Amino acid sequence: MATKKKDQAPEKSKGELLKESLCMTKKYSYDIMTEEQIKECYDYCEGYKEFLDKAKTERESVTYAVEYLEAHGFKPFEYGKKYKKGDKFYLNNRGKAIYIVVVGKKSFEEGVHIAAAHVDTSRIDLKQNPLYEDNNLAFFKTHYYGGIKKYQWVTLPLALHGVIMKADGTKVEVCIGEDESDPIFYITDLLPHLGKDQAGKPLYNAFSGEDLNILCGSRPFADDKVGEKIKLNVLALLNEKYGITEEDFLSSELTLVPVSKARDVGFDRSLIGAYGHDDRVCAYPILTAIADVAGKNEHTSVTIFADKEETGSDTNTGMTSFAFEDMLKEMCINAGQNPRKMFANSKCLSADVNAGFDPNFAGVYEARNSAFLNKGVCVTKFTGGGGKGGTNDAHAEFVSYVRNLFNDAGVIWQMGELGKVDQGGGGTVAKILAKLNIDVIDVGVPVLSMHAPVEVVAKTDIWSSYNAFVAFFKD
Repeated sequence: MATKKKDQAPEKSKGELLKESLCMTKKYSYDIMTEEQIKECYDYCEGYKEFLDKAKTERESVTYAVEYLEAHGFKPFEYGKKYKKGDKFYLNNRGKAIYIVVVGKKSFEEGVHIAAAHVDTSRIDLKQNPLYEDNNLAFFKTHYYGGIKKYQWVTLPLALHGVIMKADGTKVEVCIGEDESDPIFYITDLLPHLGKDQAGKPLYNAFSGEDLNILCGSRPFADDKVGEKIKLNVLALLNEKYGITEEDFLSSELTLVPVSKARDVGFDRSLIGAYGHDDRVCAYPILTAIADVAGKNEHTSVTIFADKEETGSDTNTGMTSFAFEDMLKEMCINAGQNPRKMFANSKCLSADVNAGFDPNFAGVYEARNSAFLNKGVCVTKFTGGGGKGGTNDAHAEFVSYVRNLFNDAGVIWQMGELGKVDQGGGGTVAKILAKLNIDVIDVGVPVLSMHAPVEVVAKTDIWSSYNAFVAFFKD
């Protein structure tokens, strides 16, 4: 009787072979990637961390993008110009949104490939008349921006970012708190010894929006003849440094963000903890991808950094603005082509994050249809809430295109939705771009603790995201 060699793998059963051919398994990135690929991934994420630290607001994100693009040969968009294959340009929309284009080999009418992220993040904004004094302390009044859990923002070191337009039209850029020699800002909380009533409140009601007052001073101006001396001293210091008056706050955009820098998380350094992963963890890959594929793209490639997504995408720098549509129409018409054909044949990856499965809160997820960290970039067919309300829902034909594109390119990817059906929900810019008669689907990185002052993502998922957008732009 013939015997098997000891080192020979046992033959697979009929059921095992059938399972391999029929069943789907979600593999971890580390089971697929080589050591060389993992090193390349980790090196890439060092650039991403630098981007996070330099670009904590939409204005700073656009400034970073312009510098990056110009270093890679991109030029500002010109109305009336006829663009040809290989041209690289960008339209800076008021310093708060940017649209980036690399003209491909195919005609505009054959469609463009768009990747759209947003660069605004949940935060705390100053009101227009913010500064006041109360019982020998100076504070700023605030109005939070986007969806936050208010209690997460108290007792944190905060930095002040933004711009002030002075009466003479001069723009003053402000960034206080990021340098170690800078002062920081702070929202106080009640000590536990006196917090019995507060502790009895539902978490949602423990802090109101009007409670998020920023502590910004306590030293009085040295003059007994004036009132509100602490407020006056703060104004005197601001005037000395920036040349502004209290009225200049009326024409300002100032925001508080966490001081913390992007840091590796865990003994193995496989994760990144930082403020603003949503949605800069998608913005950085689409920025680097479009620069890296320039000259290799079949269709014209377009990258969007949009503003105001966290508050509904309105205003002329949000995705509902006609600015982006007008630029593409201008480009197409100047080439003697039909913009309606262009939009009808275009494809878009709405580059936005999804909720990563968190085993500490497993009850709000449906595990079979959730995104997991280290299982690749997440494709989200629909967002919305409840019965798919308020969402783009990608057609099966377009999902098939994305599925085959990623598989053929060796992209590590997964599919997921935002929690249990009736648990809550959320939205992206996908449905806005779909109104232009473009096929759209959400593709992005899974995030833990989304909208918290510090969020967490996996490095391999960032790398998978970059590879996904490179494959899309090359197609």
